[in-house]
Amino acid sequence: MTKESSELHATVNADGAIILDIRNGKISTLNSTGAYIWEALKRGEDMDTVIAALAIETGVQAETVGRDVREFVETLKENQLLVR
Repeated sequence: MTKESSELHATVNADGAIILDIRNGKISTLNSTGAYIWEALKRGEDMDTVIAALAIETGVQAETVGRDVREFVETLKENQLLVR
């Protein structure tokens, strides 16, 4: 399961999210879709559930959404904004 690091503080609203990484003194921003994914993962939803919901909501094929979501999650992990 992927979860938020305990050294991160996030503020999420309809426009997106701002994430403060206390350990590294870094601030990151997410657009509204990124914030949706972030919140869903924090709630414990698996990636397949997130992908299916986004595909329905956007009307984009699940295969395309899946590729984008997985890439986004890997970027969050690389930036130490999500931990395994």
